[in-house]
Amino acid sequence: MRYAIVESGGKQYRAVEGGKIEVDRLSAEKGDKINIDRVLLMADGDEYLVGAPALGEILVKATVVDHFRGEKVFRFKYSPKKRIRVRGGHRQQYTRLMVDFIGREGEVRKIEQAEPEKKPEVKVEKVKAEPKPKAEKPAASPAKEAAKKIEKTPAKKTEKAPARKSTSTKSATTKKPSTTTKKSSSK
Repeated sequence: MRYAIVESGGKQYRAVEGGKIEVDRLSAEKGDKINIDRVLLMADGDEYLVGAPALGEILVKATVVDHFRGEKVFRFKYSPKKRIRVRGGHRQQYTRLMVDFIGREGEVRKIEQAEPEKKPEVKVEKVKAEPKPKAEKPAASPAKEAAKKIEKTPAKKTEKAPARKSTSTKSATTKKPSTTTKKSSSK
C-alpha cells in the first residue's frame, strides 16, 4: 500500500491511494482534478522517501469530491462579577479529496484495491420432508380438567360504589387568634 504525508493549508495529512482526506477549503470546484505538490514523505511497502523538507519529484493527484462544513464549535466568555456573558460559535469549511495517484511524474500506476475473496459455490438440494404422524396426548387428570373449566368461566363483575363527597368541619374563613402582648411600662 502506497501512502504519502502531504501538506495543505499549513497542516499535514496522510494520503492513501484510493482513500479520502478532508483538508481546509480549497478554491477548486466539485469534480476538478488537483495536484498536491508539497509531499513530505512517501512510503511504498518497505521503501521510504523522506524529503528535506519536501520531495520535489513526487506528486499526489486528487479529485475534489465535495465541499462541506464541520461541526459547530462553541465559545463562551464569562466574567461573573462584571455581568459579561458572550456566547458564539464557528463552523469550519472543508474540502473532501479522493486521492487518485501517488508517485513520480509520468509513472503509470494502477491503484491497488483489495479484492474480495471468492467464496466457493455450494449447491443446496431441496428435500421435501414428510410430515410425522401426530402422537396422541395422554388424557389429563380430572383435577386439571376441572381447573381448565374454572379458568374458562368469566369472572363476575362487581359494581363500584359511587364516590362520596368529603365533608369538612372546618370553615373556609378561619382566622387565627391575634397574639398581641402588652408591654408593661415601669416608672
